[in-house]
Amino acid sequence: MQPEDLLNEGNESPKPAPDSPLLSLERDLKIFKDSIHEVSVEIMMEGLSSYPIFIAHQHQLKLGEVILDRNDLNSEWSIHASTLEEFTERGVIKPELKDRFINSYKNPNDFMCVFVVVPEGANFVYFPYTK
Repeated sequence: MQPEDLLNEGNESPKPAPDSPLLSLERDLKIFKDSIHEVSVEIMMEGLSSYPIFIAHQHQLKLGEVILDRNDLNSEWSIHASTLEEFTERGVIKPELKDRFINSYKNPNDFMCVFVVVPEGANFVYFPYTK
């Protein structure tokens, strides 16, 4: 290797920054959206909840039931299935914020509600099944 190969000078463009974890999550959700939708419908049809929540993470997590394990599927994210009821029972959603969550919850036939857990924190996102 030549010393100039170590420098990013000349006509070469800078190397792109590593992908945001959300980009890899979007890729995984696109691949698994049909399976996730099937579980969502099952949760609602069985009367378990009108508010399915899917948890996306890259670490160990004790919330919900594993439906897609990243190690088994060679993907970057694991997905667990849960419900609003479990989130309130476990204190993830405080009882006084439950109505606010319900009012902001999007149609579960059109969107998956994903609770994304990363080392910096966690947040809800809605991902469309058709995109």
